[in-house]
Amino acid sequence: MTFIKTTEQDSNHDHLEKMSVIELLQNINTEDQTVPNAVAKALPQIEALVVQIVTKLQHGGRLFYMGAGTSGRLGIVDASECPPTFGVPHDLVVGLIAGGDTAIRKAVEFAEDSTQQGWDDLQSHGITTKDVVVGIAASGTTPYVIAALKACNANAILTGCIACNKNSPLAEAAQFPIEVVVGPEFVTGSSRMKAGTAQKLVLNMISTATMIQLGHVKGNKMVDMQLSNHKLVDRGAKMIMAATGLSKPEALTLLQQHKSVRNAVKHYNDGK
Repeated sequence: MTFIKTTEQDSNHDHLEKMSVIELLQNINTEDQTVPNAVAKALPQIEALVVQIVTKLQHGGRLFYMGAGTSGRLGIVDASECPPTFGVPHDLVVGLIAGGDTAIRKAVEFAEDSTQQGWDDLQSHGITTKDVVVGIAASGTTPYVIAALKACNANAILTGCIACNKNSPLAEAAQFPIEVVVGPEFVTGSSRMKAGTAQKLVLNMISTATMIQLGHVKGNKMVDMQLSNHKLVDRGAKMIMAATGLSKPEALTLLQQHKSVRNAVKHYNDGK
């Protein structure tokens, strides 16, 4: 099948510089409203990958995201939010970006064009067949990501991807591809916009569904969250109050003693 980069096609809007601020905002918003529908069409692909990720993590594996530019940064954001939200170790979900940590804040020229660095980055983390690697690239053509996935395949490591073009080289390289086709960007080729939004939505789904399946949510509460600020301590106390009927001072005392909502509620129920 012919590969066409819809993310690079001309915008549905022209003469942007002649638009008023409200016209710009309305037209951007109109384009953004198409993204959830594009994600919805990819739900079967997302499900297939999440099922694989859950199985790998249940057997001691880790989840790696890797990308360049906006895609790499989005993967790092999702990975970095898993420990405080779900109380998991910092090395359970790992985000890698072409060009290393410097590239999180500042573009590193030509880093995404390396066909060796991605595999080197994975090897520096001791990648094994227990793990799963998800490549993220809106274009679906980033050499850093594609080459890394091919190396993973050659070493019997499970691979998935998130791309925003149909039938891309990245999707071809991934065992479990996710293709969210969002179409042309408001500013032609600016894939940090709709494509970036789509990637963020899919990453939310992957990590959240995985962590729920692994048991880090009870009911609809983040019972394993880290108590890293006053807001989260207050939220944790309210969870304990709702689960036990204790007063807020009692709940806070229990939370301080047991360091997590899950452990505090378990201690209370065991003592009843």
